[in-house]
Amino acid sequence: MTTSIPKTFDINTKYKLNSGHEIPVLGYGVYQTPASEAESVTQHAFRTGYRHVDSARAYRNESPVAAAMRASNLPRSSIFFTSKIPPRDQTYEAARQSIAATFAETGLEYVDLYLIHAPYGGRDGRLGVWRALREAQKEGKVRSIGVSNYGVHHLTELEEFIREQGDEGARIDVGQWEVHPWLPRDDIVKWCRERGVVVEAYSPVVRGTRSEEPVLQEIGKKHGKSWAQVLLRWSLQKGYVPLPKSVTPKRIEDNADIYDFELDESDMNNLDMPDAYEPCAWDPTTSKD
Repeated sequence: MTTSIPKTFDINTKYKLNSGHEIPVLGYGVYQTPASEAESVTQHAFRTGYRHVDSARAYRNESPVAAAMRASNLPRSSIFFTSKIPPRDQTYEAARQSIAATFAETGLEYVDLYLIHAPYGGRDGRLGVWRALREAQKEGKVRSIGVSNYGVHHLTELEEFIREQGDEGARIDVGQWEVHPWLPRDDIVKWCRERGVVVEAYSPVVRGTRSEEPVLQEIGKKHGKSWAQVLLRWSLQKGYVPLPKSVTPKRIEDNADIYDFELDESDMNNLDMPDAYEPCAWDPTTSKD
């Protein structure tokens, strides 16, 4: 199964996951969003049209995000909510407790996607966390499951474990990484595409560190868009699910205003940097443990 990239997008476009559920192709990230602000900015994101929120246990804002979901008066089925097992909780029992804490703090009946935040804890720890997620999925508490920051060697390890377990229906639905032109991760993307694993891109606008890049300025001027909108559009056209984060209402709106233009072949070629390796965040994919 491979992920088919649509020819056109709008804010309601979705990808079908290996689990059979659907994920909106634009997400709203709440990394480092203070709990005191998370509810109001997430409500603004919903008013703007976002229907996908990416949180995590480590962000300490699951509860206010869930409060925003309730306050939105949108049907629960229309909102896609993600959380993640913390990097420090890389054992079966700790993962079970993390999942239980998510439900206790949010009051949600189910979580759309639960990821392993990082490939720490060694082989036994990683596979124990996967078992906990898979159990939650079988119980109907979690609809789709996946990983974050895994290298190809971690992905292969998990794939082999799933095969050895003979667990029919067990699939990696989503993988999340820092992905942008200066960190394209072609090897990881290829691995995922061959297996129908949807790639989510965090830090899709490189935390603003590339705002003065001539290539972004030129393409932005050509289309009448900002450098950030160019990067988000690049992510969409590559078939990724970008997760832009902002607490500024205007930027939240601008990050969703990426459906009235299209990067042409020359634009995409100019943003093609296959050998680049310049992360702006951490990179656990290189962990050998």
